Amino acid sequence: MKLRKKAELELDIEKIAYGGQGVARVDGFVVFVRNVLPGQRVLAKIVKKRASYAEAVCLEVLKESPWKAEPRCRHFGTCGGCLWQNLDYGKQLEIKTEQVRESVSRIGSVSDCEFLPTIPSPSIYHYRNKLEFTFGPRRWLLPEEIESNKLVRPKDFALGFHARGRWEKVVDISECWLQAPETNKIIEVVRDVSSGSGLRAYDTLSHQGFWRFLVIRHSKTNGDFLVNLITTALRSDQQRDAIERITDRLKKECGFVSSLVHSVSDKKAQIAYGDTSVPVYGPGKIKETLGDVTFTFSVNSFFQTNTEGTKRLYDEIVKFMRPEGHETVWDLYCGAGTISIYVASKVKRVLGIELLPEAIKDAERNCAENGVSNCIFLSGDLKEIAANFQQLARRYGKPDVIITDPPRAGMHKDVVNGLLEIEAPRIIAVSCNPTTFSRDVKILSEKYRLIKLRVVDLFPHTTHMETVALLER
Repeated sequence: MKLRKKAELELDIEKIAYGGQGVARVDGFVVFVRNVLPGQRVLAKIVKKRASYAEAVCLEVLKESPWKAEPRCRHFGTCGGCLWQNLDYGKQLEIKTEQVRESVSRIGSVSDCEFLPTIPSPSIYHYRNKLEFTFGPRRWLLPEEIESNKLVRPKDFALGFHARGRWEKVVDISECWLQAPETNKIIEVVRDVSSGSGLRAYDTLSHQGFWRFLVIRHSKTNGDFLVNLITTALRSDQQRDAIERITDRLKKECGFVSSLVHSVSDKKAQIAYGDTSVPVYGPGKIKETLGDVTFTFSVNSFFQTNTEGTKRLYDEIVKFMRPEGHETVWDLYCGAGTISIYVASKVKRVLGIELLPEAIKDAERNCAENGVSNCIFLSGDLKEIAANFQQLARRYGKPDVIITDPPRAGMHKDVVNGLLEIEAPRIIAVSCNPTTFSRDVKILSEKYRLIKLRVVDLFPHTTHMETVALLER
């Protein structure tokens, strides 16, 4: 059968590819289908045709998946925050595990490593300790609004998540099942004040507007919340008054909020990160406990978003390390030093390296608060520092174990080359992206062998997963 654009055809969804699209085949030709579940038979329309594959959208489900589940959230289907609330959690784990296995085999050219059973998330709802909500000037209209031609809210202001597959539209969120229920009250208060302030939400097309992001961090240990409100720079009394009204409302109606921080960003890039941050009330920080260690975070410090699942991940790192107490450990992309401090009591010394100076300050403070004295932290760009790994080894000790936990894009090639040059006996690789992880494993195979790995799910109902792996020289 020859496929053409706009053609409609029935497809059986065999599996889910990394990123969340369904995979079907027509006479061996691959068709990727959006917003489907494995096991479904669908009527689909071809929207893009390439030499080796086609892309399609689902028009109708003809046969339902045996793994279909009932989503809890009223926004599911339009909100881009969750993709798989309608998929059985056990099947989610199976899909993620297979995606990592396939990536390691196809991209990393590894077929003989030990693939340990996947560790599930302890909780599959209300598990996140951080969420980032976006203000937008183009609200995603509800079907009933379009049908009745009556708006439930103004269409030029929204606070929530981007609509699925639509970067320019924002779904106004009234509830979210990923973070603790108190989050919904914070959203309600901030939306009520901001939407009635007369100030516009930031427009990514015109780069005009005041309101940008609402970031909510929740301590699973203490139950308190840190709210970070990100706007463009304060330039009027109207803007200052709006911040004051949000402050007053949060104090009166949300006693569980321990801190409000106001951050400013005038950059065009849509990143929920302020160039300057000032506590409006409270300490401007939040505490979290993993095992015997308590961590304090500022608004921009990285911490894994699933606290309970992170404990399982870090315990797995320790198992892969097999520490005997005499080791020198390098922790690359160390953030606020969470892994460094978690393993510090089991080794001789830890050297942590991180780009953000603010995160390094958090790491040093966390060491002091936990009585940890065998960690040293350096701030700098790893792709530049990697050229001086031998110099670092002479100063701080040649590493017996290197832990890497890079961002989604994986390690810069200069960092990978630095690892090959320094030749630590073991590398513990932590990754949130199986494709870039597999790419790095392929390059490291010049001197290292992938011994074993395990998928740890920190992100139920999404397509993301965490992988921890052991490589030996």
